[in-house]
Parts: sequence; C-alpha cells; structure tokens
Amino acid sequence: MRPLDGFPMEARRLVKGVLTDIDDTLTTGGRLTAEAYAAMERLHGAGLVVVPVTGRPAGWCDHIARMWPVDAVVGENGAFYFRYDRDRRKMTRRFLLTDEERAANRRRLEALRNEILKEVPGAAVASDQPYREADLAIDFCEDVPPLARPDIDRIVDLMTAAGATAKISSIHVNGWFGAYDKLTMTRIMLAECFAVDLDAEKDSFVFIGDSPNDAPMFAFFPHAVGTANVRDVEDRMPATPAYVTEAPSGAGFAELAAALLEARG
Repeated sequence: MRPLDGFPMEARRLVKGVLTDIDDTLTTGGRLTAEAYAAMERLHGAGLVVVPVTGRPAGWCDHIARMWPVDAVVGENGAFYFRYDRDRRKMTRRFLLTDEERAANRRRLEALRNEILKEVPGAAVASDQPYREADLAIDFCEDVPPLARPDIDRIVDLMTAAGATAKISSIHVNGWFGAYDKLTMTRIMLAECFAVDLDAEKDSFVFIGDSPNDAPMFAFFPHAVGTANVRDVEDRMPATPAYVTEAPSGAGFAELAAALLEARG
C-alpha cells in the first residue's frame, strides 16, 4: 500500500465518482464527524458521483439516500441499492433477491443466529438488526465488549458451515444467503442509475474503505484507498488497497476528498 500522495495527479483528475464504506471510514469512533460529512458534501457539490457502499441496514440506507449529499447507497453488503430522486420525491429500492427469497432466507438466518449466540459467548445480534432486509449482523465490538479473534473466526465458521456468505467489517460479522457482495451491486447500481460500464470505467472511480469486507472492492479498483486504520486488519484481507491515507477513519476520508478536489482545481 502506497501513501496517498503516490496517487498520480492526472489519475485523480479523471476520477468522476467516489464509493465509500461508512463504519470507521466515514465515521470515527462510531460517529459521523463534521469534517467527514463536509468532505462528502464538497465532493458532491463538485459534481462527483458519491455513493456509500456499506454493510449497514436498509432502514439506515433509506435515511442516507434521502438526507445525505449522495447519489445512491448500496447496503447490507450488496443486497440492494436505494436511490432517491429529490425532484420527483421518489425512492427507488432495487434488491438483488425477490421478496420471497429474502423471506425464506430470513428464516434460515434466524436459526443461524440462535446457533451463533449459543456457541459464541459474548456475541450479540447487532443493534441495527431490526432494520435489515437480507442479512444477519453479529456484533463483536460495537455495543458489546470486544471479542477475541478466535471468537470472531468461530462466528465466520458457523456462518460458512450453514452455507452463508460471511464477511467481517470493523464492528460486525455479516452473513447472508446469496451470491453477491459489495462489488456485485455496485456494478448493477452504476449501470442502471448512471449508464456506467464499471468494467470499462473502473479507473474513473475511487473506492475507500477500511475492513476485510471491503476486499472485493480493493481488489477490483486500481485506485482503491484505505484509511490508515486498514493497517490494523491487513493480515486478514485477501486484497489490500493501492493507497493508504495518513489519517484514520473520517479524517482519512477527508484527506482523500481534499486530494481529489485539489486535482480538479
């Protein structure tokens, strides 16, 4: 991972969209800082496409799509995208799986939840679970005392043994049934909302994140960026970003925003 100042100025100048994780990338210590929000607003105001790509739930994503300076949001690790048309006052909610498939999967996830809570003392269902449509989030440090790494790995093992996809964020282990991830839905969202062929235009987009569930994005985007705290989990990731900021979390996001806006003059 190279320092952010190794991101060539000409390549920065060609960027037309910023895709960003939320937890510990935009947020700092669980809070969205004024610095990070203002940086997001400056990017949007400069005409860049801004899209959070997060593991957070549908309920949160409805709010984000409506209230934040963003063009869309991909949620629950790629289960859907939401896009709010402010002129028409209309929300588009695009799920990868049907209502029936998600309902059947929720029943399977409930059984998996019970098994995990029995097998891993100290784990808890994430506080935002009631607002989720497609996945199970197990909290290992957000609202519970931090679990040891073997306990986190045990949660992952139980999910994968049940046939679920399991991804570790900075605060949760997320599990779901279905062949998708953050990159899958990001590709669909950009094609359907912005007529972008991401495979042809991946140099025009930057992704910034910090945790193992961001690895598909880090692997795909030539100009992927990690906030400094990505170094804490580097050994757990199958792919790492091309660049890393000096500052962690929200301050690192603001650092990237400043670098991109500087290139645009």
